[in-house]
Amino acid sequence: GGRCATPRCAPARDRLRPRFILRRVARSGNVPGERAGMKWIDTPPVWLAGFAALGWLLRGVGPDLGQLGAGLGWLLIALALVLVALAAREFRRHRTTIIPHGSPSALVTTGVFARSRNPIYLADALILCGLALIWSAPVALLLVPAFVAVIRARFVLPEERRLRNNFPAEYAAYAQQTKRWL
Repeated sequence: GGRCATPRCAPARDRLRPRFILRRVARSGNVPGERAGMKWIDTPPVWLAGFAALGWLLRGVGPDLGQLGAGLGWLLIALALVLVALAAREFRRHRTTIIPHGSPSALVTTGVFARSRNPIYLADALILCGLALIWSAPVALLLVPAFVAVIRARFVLPEERRLRNNFPAEYAAYAQQTKRWL
């Protein structure tokens, strides 16, 4: 016997799947196997981990940055973590989602968002820079613009589109007065 691929066999296949997976899929509205069901993979932390892995492979390529490079790297990571914490506090204060693919219930323009429209993505880029410096991989710093380009295309532009649709006048004013990055 082979695997049944007809719709008639779907109930039999579903009995073999753990129930918690079926409940999760039912709540999300995603069908198993569809690309939309894989959205959890398309998140900034996963992209950051991938770029960081590439950076780690480049460690030792180029000049040794020594303790100065490592110290600066840790400083950048600490700054990034502060940015993330401040941004998360604002999301919580405004009771809106921090999830990139989520639909926002409020436009957050206060706190760290008054200085940057994307402080968490900025923090991700700082983390990548910091790791390259800690690993003494100056060549890996070339990955940062590529990472920023991916984040811009995959997350920033779609989020801006959602914000523009959900808060037309407010977002237009916010985008005019606050830069995307710094």
